[in-house]
Amino acid sequence: MPRSAAEPERSEVRAGDEGPWALLRHLERLGLGHREPLPAQEAARDVWSGVGFRIGGQHYVAALGDVAEIMTWPAVSRVPHTRSWVRGLANVRGNLLPILDLSAFLGRGEVAPSRLVRVLVIEQQGVNAGLLVDEVLGMRQFDQADWQESVSAEAGITPFLDGRFSTAEGEWPVFSMAALARHPRFLSVAD
Repeated sequence: MPRSAAEPERSEVRAGDEGPWALLRHLERLGLGHREPLPAQEAARDVWSGVGFRIGGQHYVAALGDVAEIMTWPAVSRVPHTRSWVRGLANVRGNLLPILDLSAFLGRGEVAPSRLVRVLVIEQQGVNAGLLVDEVLGMRQFDQADWQESVSAEAGITPFLDGRFSTAEGEWPVFSMAALARHPRFLSVAD
């Protein structure tokens, strides 16, 4: 009886074939007979990836490799005789991690407790620290072509900026965790 166009082709293995290997070869031939060409590939873009975050009303982005971890605000133990932007020490999986208020360090006032507050954990040049930020905005990807060297920002934050990405969403200043970790004021936590 002839097969209708709507009926799928039957996969049959003839008597005398050599078991499962013959079946696999037969299935492979059937699959290769019905394959479609791969879609045309788009030209690869040169993409820069980072973590977006907010301090006050301004959003920034840090290189993805500069942020080791993102966590919620942990319980901290205050450390006496430290600057006001040092919130304390947290025990993170058995390791002591200094928790520092990035907004207060930059002279913008303390981060207010909220469910959106996050800690960006950095490990830069032997400096391990947790930086309190108002909110993490997720992973961001930018075309390298959108990067610009010049940044207009407040004087207190300029030493920590490494260009910006200009997109339809607006300006995204690139915050350099390496520049922060080597800055003398950041390294001087004693009051």
